[in-house]
Amino acid sequence: MITLHFGIPVTSPGAILRRERALGTLLGQDTADVLRSGGLVSDKIIIELIEDWLRLHGGHGFVFDGFPRTLPQAESLMSMLTKLRTALDLAIWLEVSEETVRDRITGRLQCGECGFTTSSSSAQFANRPVCPYCDGRLERRNDDDLGVLQTRLQEFRTKTEPLGAFYKRLSMLHRIDGNRDRDAVFADISKLIEDKTAK
Repeated sequence: MITLHFGIPVTSPGAILRRERALGTLLGQDTADVLRSGGLVSDKIIIELIEDWLRLHGGHGFVFDGFPRTLPQAESLMSMLTKLRTALDLAIWLEVSEETVRDRITGRLQCGECGFTTSSSSAQFANRPVCPYCDGRLERRNDDDLGVLQTRLQEFRTKTEPLGAFYKRLSMLHRIDGNRDRDAVFADISKLIEDKTAK
């Protein structure tokens, strides 16, 4: 939605790694088992992927979904942005309950081509699971199960929650209630982006 509305490229480490796996690269094969089990790929690999992506696509703005996830990743991101002479304007923290996360994970559908994500409960896609943007097939990710979710939640508590304090110290943290519907959450995110680009 951000890319369509603002023309800003969006990516996530997971999307990059799933693409590597689909292409059959050595990196994609090496990280597939880690992703399936819900673990985190090493900071070193993730940082290298993000730096490569930024050099190719980050010249006119960027949005990362699910990155950084650890303090070393956050610190490395600040260093690479300094090298690239660009800045990080916003750190948006979507606050969601564990119940909401469970509901969304168990019903998530994702396009295997472009990464568009929706829900299996959406009337628009319930009977025809085809991406509205590229006509790719919408399907469940193989790592979307409750066992993997528990591993991810534990990783989040120990490795990701400290990022809230990190970005608060830099005066760029914005917390948004992510338990609401997609349009309400997107409206809040859009306002943050619009306010920042208007300055």
